[in-house]
Amino acid sequence: MTRPLCNHYATLLSSVAAAGRSGARVAATVHCLILRTLPHPPPVHLLNHLLTAYGKASRHERARRLFDAMPQRNLFTYNALLTTLAHARLLHDMEALFASMPERDVVSYNALIAGFAGASLPARAAGVYCALLREEAGVRPSRITMSSMVMAASVLGDCTLGRQFHCQILRLGFGAYAFVGSPLVNMYAKMGLIGDAKRVFDELEFKNVVMYNTMITGLLRCKMVQEARRLFEVMADRDSITWTTMVTGLTQNGMESEALDVFRRMRAQGIATDQYTFGSTLTACGALSALEQGKQIHTYTIRTCYDDNVFVASALVDMYSKCRSIRLAETVFRGMTSRNIISWTAMIVGYGQNGCSEEAVRAFSEMQRDGIDPDDYTLGSVISSCANLASLEEGAQFHCLALVSGLMPYITVSNALVTLYGKCGSIEDAHRLFDEMSFHDQVSWTALVSGYAQFGKAKETIDLFEKMLTKGVKPDGVTFIGVLSACSRAGFVEKGRSYFYSMQKDHGIVPVDDHYTCMIDLYSRSGRLKEAEEFIKQMPVCPDAIGWGTLLSACRLRGDMEIGKWAAENLLEIDPQNPASYVLLCSMHASKGQWNEVAELRRGMRDRQVKKEPGCSWIKYKNKVHIFSADDQSHPFSKGIYEKLEWLNSKMVEEGYKPDVSSVLHDVADADKVHMLSHHSEKLAIAFGLMFVPQEMPIRIVKNLRVCVDCHNATKFISKITGRDILVRDAVRFHKFSNGLCSCGDFW
Repeated sequence: MTRPLCNHYATLLSSVAAAGRSGARVAATVHCLILRTLPHPPPVHLLNHLLTAYGKASRHERARRLFDAMPQRNLFTYNALLTTLAHARLLHDMEALFASMPERDVVSYNALIAGFAGASLPARAAGVYCALLREEAGVRPSRITMSSMVMAASVLGDCTLGRQFHCQILRLGFGAYAFVGSPLVNMYAKMGLIGDAKRVFDELEFKNVVMYNTMITGLLRCKMVQEARRLFEVMADRDSITWTTMVTGLTQNGMESEALDVFRRMRAQGIATDQYTFGSTLTACGALSALEQGKQIHTYTIRTCYDDNVFVASALVDMYSKCRSIRLAETVFRGMTSRNIISWTAMIVGYGQNGCSEEAVRAFSEMQRDGIDPDDYTLGSVISSCANLASLEEGAQFHCLALVSGLMPYITVSNALVTLYGKCGSIEDAHRLFDEMSFHDQVSWTALVSGYAQFGKAKETIDLFEKMLTKGVKPDGVTFIGVLSACSRAGFVEKGRSYFYSMQKDHGIVPVDDHYTCMIDLYSRSGRLKEAEEFIKQMPVCPDAIGWGTLLSACRLRGDMEIGKWAAENLLEIDPQNPASYVLLCSMHASKGQWNEVAELRRGMRDRQVKKEPGCSWIKYKNKVHIFSADDQSHPFSKGIYEKLEWLNSKMVEEGYKPDVSSVLHDVADADKVHMLSHHSEKLAIAFGLMFVPQEMPIRIVKNLRVCVDCHNATKFISKITGRDILVRDAVRFHKFSNGLCSCGDFW
C-alpha cells in the first residue's frame, strides 16, 4: 500500500510543481498527507518531489526547513534546494550550500550560474563556469550551461569571451541546437556583429520560431530593416512575438507608417496582441501625429481590456500628447487605476510639449505627493517646463532636488538646468553649471550657445561654438539657430552668412524655416533690405509668417514702404489672420502721418475679424504671478504702482529721456501719446518690482510680445536711476538692463 501511495503523491507533486506559484497551497496539503499517511521518514525521492514543488511555488523558507529536517539527502536534494535559492536571489545561502555539497554535477553548477546571472552578476557567473571546467570529477558543461554563458557574455558586452564560448559550443557538439544557437545570434547582434549572427543562423539545420524571432530582432537592432522584412516574409509560422517584433523594430527605425501596416496585417490574421504590440503601435501613431488612427487603436485596447494596463495607458497618454490632444491625454491619465513613474513622466512631458508648463509643474508636485520619486528624465522634463516659464525660483528648487536625490550627475538633468539658467537670464550660472559637468554632449553645448545668443552676447556665442567644433562635437540645426541669431543681433553679416553656408556644406544640415528667418533678420537688422529681398527670392521655399514679419518689422524701422508693402502682401497671403502685417503697416503709415491709410487698414482688420494679441507682462513674487496689461488698474497696489511710475517719469525726463511716440498708432496729440506710452504693461510690472523685490535681487519681467522702442529706452533710464538690474524676457530674446545699458547693445 505504501508504494502506490508514494507514487500517487509523487505524481501529484509533479503537477503541483508545474503549476508554479499557484501550487503553494496544494503542496502544503500534500505535505500534511505525507506526514499523516506514510511511515517516518518518508522516502527521499518523495521528499525531493516536495522540495521541488515548494521551490517552484517560491516558498524557499519551507523548502529550507524541509531540507534541514531530512535525515537523508542525495545529490538531487541538494540541487533542488540550490535551484530554489538561486531563483530567490539568496546568493549568500546559495554559495554556502554549494560549498557544503559532498558532490556536484552539471545541474549544481547550472543553478549557481543561473543565480548569479539572474542577479545581474554576469562576471560571477563566468567565474563559476571556469570553476566547472576545473572540476576534477569529470563534470562537463551542458547545453543549458553554454546557453547561460553566452547570455552572460552578451550582458557583459565581451566579444572575446563570447567567441570563446562559441568555440566551446562547437567543440562540445552543441552547435546544431537551436536552444544554444538562439542566444548566440542574440549575442552577436547585440554586439553589432550581425555577420556572425547571420552565419550562426544559416548554419542551424532546424530553425524554430524562436530562432527566427531572435534573428529578426538582431537585424532590426542593427538597422538592417529590409533584411528583417525579407526574413519575416519567408517564415512559414509566425507567432505574436514575431509580429510585435516587426512593429516595434519598424517604429524604432523611423518607419512608423510601415509599422502601422504590419499591425493592420496582424489584426487581419487574427493574431493576439499584447501590451508591447499596443505600446509600439501607439508610439508610431504619436510620431506620425496620426490622431484618428490612434483613437481607433485606443478603442481596440478597450475592446481587448488592455486600456487599463499601465504600460498601454502610458503609451496612450504619450500618443495623445504628441498629437496635440493634451486634454484627451489628461483624460486617459486621470482614468488610470494605477500609475507608475512612466505614466507620470508621459503626462509631465506631454504638458511641456503642448505649452502647458504650469500644469507640468503641478503634475510633478502631485506625483511627489503620491510617493513616487522622479527619475532623471522626469526631473529633466519638469526643469525644462520651468525654463519655458522663465521661472527661476521654481527651477532653483528643482536644482536643489537634483542635488539631494543624487540625480545631478545625469546629463538629462544637467542639460535641462543649463537651459533653465540660460532662459532665465542667469547666463553666468548656466556657464558655471556647464563647467561642472563631467561630460558634455551636443545638447549641453547647444543649451549654452543658445543661452548666450538669447542674451545678446554674440562674441561669447561664437567663441563657444568654435570651441564646440574644436572638441569634435557635431552641431545640429538648433545650434546653428543660436549662432545665426547671435550674428544677426551683433550685425556680423559676413560671419553669419559664412556659418549659414558652412551649415549646409560642412555639416549636411538642410535649412528649415528658422534658419531662413535668421538670415532674413541678419540682413534686415543691418539695414541691407535689398539683400534680404534678394535672399528671399533665391530661397527654395517661401518664408513662413515669422520670416515675412521679420522683414516687415525692419522695413517699419527703416521706413522702406516699397519692400514693406511687398512683405505685408506676402504675409497676408499665407496668413490672412496674422495681425502683425496690419499693425506694422499701420505703424509705417502712422510714422508718416498717413492716417487715412491707417484707418483703412483698421477697417480691413475689423472686416476680417483679425484681432491683435493684447500685450501683457508678468512678474513672479513670493510664488505668485502678478500680470499687468496697458493702463491696468485692477491690481490691489495700483495706486502705489502709478505713483512710482509718475516719480520715475519725472526722474527720467531730468536725465534726458524723450518718449518715442512712433509706435502709437492713433491720430491724437503728442501729449496723449506720451500718456499712453507711460502706462505700458512692462512699465507697470517694473514699478511693482521696484516696490517689492529686495534691492539686492534683480527684477525679472516676462512679456508676451516684443518690447517696444520706447519701453526699451525707458527701462535703460530706470536701471540707471534706481541702480537696479532689470531682466526682461520678451517674445524674441532676453534683455539685461544695468546702469543705463542693455545687454543687446540696442541691436534689438
